[in-house]
Amino acid sequence: MSMSIKKGDKVEVLSGKDRGKQGIVLRALPKEGKVVVEGVAIVKKAVKPNQQNQQGGIVSQEAAIDASNVNLVCPKCGQRTRVGHEAGELDGHKTKLRICKKCGHKF
Repeated sequence: MSMSIKKGDKVEVLSGKDRGKQGIVLRALPKEGKVVVEGVAIVKKAVKPNQQNQQGGIVSQEAAIDASNVNLVCPKCGQRTRVGHEAGELDGHKTKLRICKKCGHKF
């Protein structure tokens, strides 16, 4: 499955309890078709004490959500948008560029 969402992209959630929230993608999981978004889909997890976390206990963390439930937010126009693809050059290398369907910005 090919995903047009990458780590560091700003996205908006389209469905679920966090609908309308925007956040930065912390991790993209293309094989599973999921993304982990900052501040979205917070779950509680019990953690045993270990070297980093001496105390242990219950920790809040972000869970993965399906990539189809988020839309990319264009860095130029600031609107959520679908992503198009176009062949082009970036830093002297031929590559497939992502383009905003609303304003045409290439990124």
